[in-house]
Amino acid sequence: MSYASDVKKELTMLEVHPEHAKAELAALIRLNGTLKQTPDHIRVTIQTENAAIARRIYSLIKDLFDVQAEISVRRRMKLNKNNVYFIRLNQQAKDILMALDIFEAMLHEIRLPKSIQENEQKARSYLRGAFLARGSVNSPETNSYHLEIHSSHQAMNEDHLEMMEMFDLNPKTHERRNGGYMTYLKEAEKIADFLGIIGANNGLFHFEDIRIVRDMRNSVNRLVNCEQANLNKTVDAATKQIEGILLVEKEIGLENLPEKIQEIATLRLENPEASLKELGEILPGDPISKSAVNHRMRKIMKMADEIGVS
Repeated sequence: MSYASDVKKELTMLEVHPEHAKAELAALIRLNGTLKQTPDHIRVTIQTENAAIARRIYSLIKDLFDVQAEISVRRRMKLNKNNVYFIRLNQQAKDILMALDIFEAMLHEIRLPKSIQENEQKARSYLRGAFLARGSVNSPETNSYHLEIHSSHQAMNEDHLEMMEMFDLNPKTHERRNGGYMTYLKEAEKIADFLGIIGANNGLFHFEDIRIVRDMRNSVNRLVNCEQANLNKTVDAATKQIEGILLVEKEIGLENLPEKIQEIATLRLENPEASLKELGEILPGDPISKSAVNHRMRKIMKMADEIGVS
């Protein structure tokens, strides 16, 4: 299974307080359900391709309202040919939606009541249900971090955005070209926080373990690349210095240079791969600083430039 599937499976086995379970069920029905109303009848049908989520919805309805919902399975014949599970509420459908505070929201596609939005624990459970219904998250082993929840209409999307902002998750939103909306997170730390908020602790630990290893690997690669870049820079500089010294030796003779300049020139020819700092440390007698070596080397290079110009 994918990482997202593992997280959802963990969430479907989570035991929560009945009042908080109502908020989770509210999200599952609102996001994955359709409401049909006639003058004398209301029917709600909840649809999912995930068997564990279907069982979760059925169990929550039974445990919270002592109602036996109808459940059926249909095999989709196109594309991935997954099973599609349908949970139908005929008896007490309106009463259940009213008890969950989502009847008006579903009927008129409006925002949730404040009873859910402004209650932190209910918001956690509602976001858990929303993620189960229409959420996805990339594996932390992929090249980019991404968690999203789809919504079929704007009011629903605004609810998700506001509840995520309640927990300082810095969510972003986007209207999809093929219809609907998406609330999403891109920061690894915020995705980890979200997993903790909805109760996916095992998913959170796995995410953090992979992220830490990945970040350490990236840090090591950056250090190696930096060291390689510095080495290349040192080699390039040393090559130019050697070319200048050989030119000065040919035209003037190193023996005719001041003693300190002659000394550093000879040392460079003998140690072509050494850095300026290393040249100063291996200089016979008392070691000198990198800046002192650089000062003497500049004098040699100035001589070479003057020879080249002439």
